[in-house]
Amino acid sequence: MAAPADTVTLAITGASGAQYGLRLLECLLQADRRVYLMVSKAARVVIGTETDLKLPPQTGATADYFAQLYGAKPGQLSVFGDDQWTAPVASGSGAPSRMVVCPCSTGTLSSLATGACNNLIERAADVALKERRQLILVPREAPYHEVHLSNMLLLTRMGATILPASPGFYNRPRSVEDMVDFVVARILDHLGVAQTLAPRWGGD
Repeated sequence: MAAPADTVTLAITGASGAQYGLRLLECLLQADRRVYLMVSKAARVVIGTETDLKLPPQTGATADYFAQLYGAKPGQLSVFGDDQWTAPVASGSGAPSRMVVCPCSTGTLSSLATGACNNLIERAADVALKERRQLILVPREAPYHEVHLSNMLLLTRMGATILPASPGFYNRPRSVEDMVDFVVARILDHLGVAQTLAPRWGGD
């Protein structure tokens, strides 16, 4: 059975910038979207380094943790493990029409560009590409070398959207949270989710 139309798959990988993925998760839940969440092992390390959050190791407990943290409704959030191959996201017949990898490590970029499916995150993104569904990748790295750029070009040609974590400054951000919200707002725009996180260029 296909996932409901309002479902978004979100993968958080081990690039720096865990705050982008966490804020996106919060906003999707607040927007009453159902979320299929995957957090890589490396991402758990980054989250522990960059935030004060203490994620439990079990996927079920992680779902409860985030549901309580962000006020999710019962059944609104599902968390899947790296090797949970029976998850809906592992098959084109059950995966949602929209997926975001935020932040997206350059290792994940490489795996996706070459069609590797070594874990559930890679398989879910591969499914999104093969089924011609929306896939948004949010790399957070600097500088990029030729392989990084080549992988981004390959993925763009395959239909993915490369949306780097590059906050703008025309809204005069006053905090790190403002800069995070700028990037998350752009992701929500591409997902078609209404947002008021950041003012639009030319708006009042």
